[in-house]
Amino acid sequence: QVQLEESGGGLVQPGGSLRLSCAATGSILSFNAMSWYRQAPGKQREWVARITSDGTTDIADSVKGRFTISGDNAKYTVYLQMTSLKPEDTAVYVCYANLRRIGERLVSYDYWGQGTQVTVSS
Repeated sequence: QVQLEESGGGLVQPGGSLRLSCAATGSILSFNAMSWYRQAPGKQREWVARITSDGTTDIADSVKGRFTISGDNAKYTVYLQMTSLKPEDTAVYVCYANLRRIGERLVSYDYWGQGTQVTVSS
């Protein structure tokens, strides 16, 4: 079994920073990509950032220049560094992983975390 656990959310003032973490644990052989999504109340889930196993990163235009994604392959952990936060960044941030499990190297699986709340407010 594989689980994703996010941490690092909270309440921050506009202009502040937060660093989110997502750790994948369990019978992991390797991961293909890990991403962050967010969902604000009454809005559709929005893709935020992605990192692949070779370190290639991609950031949504809405947060480019303010958010950075990074990862630790050895720990199957991905980070989202968020700076210059705005009230419109308020959302539940959810981690996603596409990975292979031990004993099933030819099959990839999708996993989602429970999410962590980020609130940007004065």
